Amino acid sequence: MKKRIYLDHAATTPMRPEAIAAVAEGMARWANPSSPHAEGRAARAALENARARIKASLGWTGELIFTSGASEALWIALNRAKVERRIVSAVEHDAVFRAAPGAEILPLLGRDADAAGEPDCDFLADYLAGPGKALVAIQAINSETGTGLIPYGRPPAIDLVRSNGGIFLSDCSQLAGEGTLPNADMIVVSAHKLGGPPGVGALLVRDLAMLEPVGGHEFGYRQGTENLPGILGFAAALEAGSVEDWPTSVEQRVDFKNAIWRAGEIVCPGVQCSHIYAIAMPHLSAAAQLIRFDAMGFAVSAGSACSSGTLKRSRALAAFGVDEDTASRTIRVSFGWNTTPEEIDAFGEAWLEVAHDAAKRA
Repeated sequence: MKKRIYLDHAATTPMRPEAIAAVAEGMARWANPSSPHAEGRAARAALENARARIKASLGWTGELIFTSGASEALWIALNRAKVERRIVSAVEHDAVFRAAPGAEILPLLGRDADAAGEPDCDFLADYLAGPGKALVAIQAINSETGTGLIPYGRPPAIDLVRSNGGIFLSDCSQLAGEGTLPNADMIVVSAHKLGGPPGVGALLVRDLAMLEPVGGHEFGYRQGTENLPGILGFAAALEAGSVEDWPTSVEQRVDFKNAIWRAGEIVCPGVQCSHIYAIAMPHLSAAAQLIRFDAMGFAVSAGSACSSGTLKRSRALAAFGVDEDTASRTIRVSFGWNTTPEEIDAFGEAWLEVAHDAAKRA
């Protein structure tokens, strides 16, 4: 039987062997880290050691609150931050809109602008001029298009928020372990996006005084016993390697993108990372493409994992200015820590084959 090729790493990536081993180790530590006896103290020591290792791997000097994943981390940040207003970019993950349903929406610059895909700082300045302290949520990399919303260096949006006394939150689920984190006040990270186990993530906080405590665990900012096996797997995954250690190089992934341009379109508003691509195929719907590629042995998706099972137009693509027809023909291909050059080449050939066949039938 032909080996299937998995290219949906933006949804979740396979666990690294080191993370699997660390989770197994954690399973042998059955004690509650909050218990006062020797077993509990040993579990607490392992948890705090993992916390320090994760912070070191991410280059974070502030505080770290363990959560059940990115969605819970976003909920805590958006609902427990000591602010009166919430401003979120139009292309944030659905978890942001569920956690802050009344948030003000920040539009992006036009698709054809020099900085397309970046937040419109003129709009942001107007929003921040309003009454009340604001939390501004802008993701680092969009999970559907791979667009980088926060440029490296000193992003103007972060400086603008801070100069107005606000708090800057960035969902870095698609960046952590693959690039330098932005200089934000709060950052969200998910273990299963970087080779760790599902069910664990973290909220990085520059200063815990920014949050309203709720009592319970994690310094009083989260309720529920910590997932020690998952946390140990999280730390091991980060230490196992970074994007520089991937079997594929940036050049190889960009070559794939350029090959697709011969018969289709890479939907790339603004600056784009090299591990997530939104690809529009002429003459064939995204749903039909997914069926074809799945039958050919390729696992890809249409949009984020939270919305790919629906038939509605992608909210993120619409906010990026992608027209409805193009959006309906767009799939997402995403690479990870174990993707090989041969797998990328195989999918590129398959994509061109399907595209040429669709063009002949049109």
